[in-house]
Amino acid sequence: MKTHTKIYSQILLILGLLLSSFGAEAKQPTLQFNKNGKFKIVQLTDIHYVYQDKSSEKALERILKIIDLEEPDLIMVTGDLIFGKPGDKSMLTVMYALSSRKIPLAITYGNHDDEQGFSREELLKLIKEVPYNLTSTTKNLSGVTNYLLEIKASDSKKTSAVFYVFDSHSYSQIKGIEGYDYIKLDQINWYRKTSQQFTKKNNNKPLFSLAFFHIPTPEFKEATLKVKDQLKGNFKEDICCPQLNSGLFSTIKEQDDIKGIFVGHDHDNDFCTKWHNVLLAYGRYSGGETVYNNLTGNGARIIEITEGKDDFKTWIRTLNGVSQIINYPSDFPEIKK
Repeated sequence: MKTHTKIYSQILLILGLLLSSFGAEAKQPTLQFNKNGKFKIVQLTDIHYVYQDKSSEKALERILKIIDLEEPDLIMVTGDLIFGKPGDKSMLTVMYALSSRKIPLAITYGNHDDEQGFSREELLKLIKEVPYNLTSTTKNLSGVTNYLLEIKASDSKKTSAVFYVFDSHSYSQIKGIEGYDYIKLDQINWYRKTSQQFTKKNNNKPLFSLAFFHIPTPEFKEATLKVKDQLKGNFKEDICCPQLNSGLFSTIKEQDDIKGIFVGHDHDNDFCTKWHNVLLAYGRYSGGETVYNNLTGNGARIIEITEGKDDFKTWIRTLNGVSQIINYPSDFPEIKK
C-alpha cells in the first residue's frame, strides 16, 4: 500500500513540475510532419488502469518504455483508460504518466471509463490542464470526445492530414437491442460536413485522414467473415460491435478521405485488414492483468504516415520487439471479384 501511495505522490509531483516548467506551449503543442515528411502515432488501447494495482503499475511502466523506444509524434489512447475507483486518481495517474514524456497526447473514451464514479464530462474537465493533452470536445454532439486533430505540413502551417476522433459511447440505449451502442447520426453529419470543408480547401481533393474510436463498427465483423484469409495479426475473440449499423463507414466511403480506422475494445484482437479500400485495425491491448487478455505482452500499435501520400505503415510493438509490419495498401492484394 505504501509503495502505491508513493507512486501516486510522485505523479502529483510530476504534475507540479510539468505545469511550472512547460506552460502554455506544453498544453497546446502543434502536430506537424517532421522534416522528412513523416508523422508517427503510438496507439494505446484498453489500459484498464486500476489505482494502487501492481499489475496496472507494471503495465504502465511497459507502456512508457515502448513510448521511449518509438519516440512518436502523438500518443493516441482509444478508450478504456481506467477500470477501477477512485476514477479521478486512476485517470490522473495515467494521463500524467503519459504526459511526462512531453509528447502530444489525445484520448477518446471507452465503455468503462465513466463507470468509475465520474461522468465523461467530469473526466474531461479533470484532465483539461494535463500538459501536452489535446483531448477536446465538440459542442452539441452525442458523446463527449468528438474532435479532430490537424497535422500541419513539414514546411508550412497548411493542414496536410486530419485525424477524426469519435466517442463510440457504451451500451445500447434502444429497448430490445442489446449489446453496444453506435456512433450517432449527428456525429456522422459532423464528420461529413467537416470533411467536405477540408476537401474544398484542398482543391476539391479529399485530404488524407484517419479515424480513432473505441468500439469497432459492424464492418470489422463483416470483414472477418468475408476476407478472413486477409487478416494480418491476432483474431482470437469475437467482434464485439453494435448490432445496428449507423452508417459511419458508408459516409467514410462517400467522403473518400479516411484511409484507416483504429479501434480497441476486444483485448484478444490486434489484427488489421483492408475492407473496401480502408484499413480496419485493432490496437494492441495495452493494459495489465486487471481484465482478461490472452496476447503475450501488452503493447501498442504504431502508425507512421507520410506527408502527401495515402499509403502508410503500421506495426505492433511490445517490449519483446516489433511484429506484424504492414505497408498499406501494398501488403493487401486486390480481391478478385
